[in-house]
Amino acid sequence: MARAMLEYTKTILHKVSFDVSLFCKEVQKAVQRLLPYEIEELKLFILSLVQQNPELNQSLVYLNA
Repeated sequence: MARAMLEYTKTILHKVSFDVSLFCKEVQKAVQRLLPYEIEELKLFILSLVQQNPELNQSLVYLNA
């Protein structure tokens, strides 16, 4: 079940990556929902998105908290 939540979160983040503020809100929700090891995997996913969309770099603040 937990794995499904991570995959769902990745799908949502990919779909909202056009809007930085919405993306940041979804990252905040994901950090509250996911387990610590899933957050580490999510960081890698977000870093790959940041390479494609540098403006999403702001969302990394929520992952380091």
